[in-house]
Amino acid sequence: MNSTLQVWVIIPLLIFFAMILNVTISTIRIIFLAKNMKILAPVLGFFEVVIWLLAISQIIKSLNNPMNYIAFALGFSFGNYIGILIENKLAMGMVLVRVITRKDATELVAQLQSNGYAVTNVDAEGNTGLVKIIFTVISRKKIKNVVNTIKQFNPNAFYTVENVGFVSKYHIPLTQKDYHKKLNPPA
Repeated sequence: MNSTLQVWVIIPLLIFFAMILNVTISTIRIIFLAKNMKILAPVLGFFEVVIWLLAISQIIKSLNNPMNYIAFALGFSFGNYIGILIENKLAMGMVLVRVITRKDATELVAQLQSNGYAVTNVDAEGNTGLVKIIFTVISRKKIKNVVNTIKQFNPNAFYTVENVGFVSKYHIPLTQKDYHKKLNPPA
């Protein structure tokens, strides 16, 4: 193999892809740490360090090759991007959705409940008068559905979505049957 091709193209490409993999694994490992996944986080940490050592050893072997530095930095950048994409796809954990509205929220609350979400709503007073605050804790995978429902029933509502570090116990979603029992309790 042509040593010039190896030094200026092959090794930098290997460093680039190693760093993408390294930083992607690092991003996922940090998420697993935050989610208290005690087995998976250390396993990913092992592979993260091995890959980093392989990449940095190639740089140390040829400190005078600026392509290696560029490949390392670009791989790091792309790895962050890919790690974020994967994290969004995994959508692990729970979030709190808080809706504040001046409009009557009866239909919104009923729709969220009929979709199986546990909903708490509270009368409150804001800067401009009386408001309704609606809370629901949901799986991150359900954010889009809940936001679409909010926009459908109250497009001008103010809402926030916040990560929840710990939930005392997971809510078992209401089935349609449970929801109708709640609306029409037996006499």
